[in-house]
Amino acid sequence: MKINGTELARDLKNEVKQKTAEAREKYGRVPHLVVILVGNDPASQSYVKGKGRDAEEVGFKSTTILKEDTISEDELLDFIKELNADDSVDGILVQLPLPKHIDENKVIETIALEKDVDGFHPGNVAALWQKRPCTYPCTPKGIIKLLDKAGVEIEGKNAVVIGRSNIVGLPVSKMLLDRNATVTIAHSRTKDLQKVASTADILVVAIGRPRFVSADMVKEGATVIDVGVNRDPENGKLCGDVDYEACKDKAAAITPVPGGVGPMTRACLMENTLECFLKKMEK
Repeated sequence: MKINGTELARDLKNEVKQKTAEAREKYGRVPHLVVILVGNDPASQSYVKGKGRDAEEVGFKSTTILKEDTISEDELLDFIKELNADDSVDGILVQLPLPKHIDENKVIETIALEKDVDGFHPGNVAALWQKRPCTYPCTPKGIIKLLDKAGVEIEGKNAVVIGRSNIVGLPVSKMLLDRNATVTIAHSRTKDLQKVASTADILVVAIGRPRFVSADMVKEGATVIDVGVNRDPENGKLCGDVDYEACKDKAAAITPVPGGVGPMTRACLMENTLECFLKKMEK
């Protein structure tokens, strides 16, 4: 079964759109999302445009701010602080990656906790691991929603996550643990990775290597969640970290690339923005 992330994301965005309309009636305004893009990387430009379209679709106010890649770290941090102090701004997102001279951790830490719609702020990360209320990072949140919507049982299952980043691998591992799965965190250099991966009832792959996971790494009847977005070295088309054609008949459920995790990530960003807005307005 192909897990249609585009369809599920549309349903989630419709829910956000309805709640946004209700918020307009109650509070007299809608959530305002500000996205900062530093430089002119084509992939980042595409992601930012997609986020802007989604924001408009659900009824948000959306502002995209472009900064030259020559901007200094201090200038960028000062600008973020200005947005933190602007009461009309409800969510702030800085598109990653950033130019090498800018410390991404400093940028993430500078965004106000209450406006951190990406869920990357150390305060949100700590709350996630301590099982306290937080803004969940968008991609891991989207993965859990995909599993739930597809009717995949998480409790008691053996999950293997290939990838250990703070953005996807580690937080999705924690969220699976919180749903009572048994979780193994692996990476591309894990010894006997094929053997480890093939034990998974739920296999999540987020390493950024085109078609890295082959059919012999997938357990018969497993659910495969492919987070990767790469260019296929053979034809230049978008592909995931999983060899979809080789694995689709072996897996009970699998996400395609494109059209799988990506749309749900953006939909969860909209949900996070609405939640940050409502928390502020309901204080």
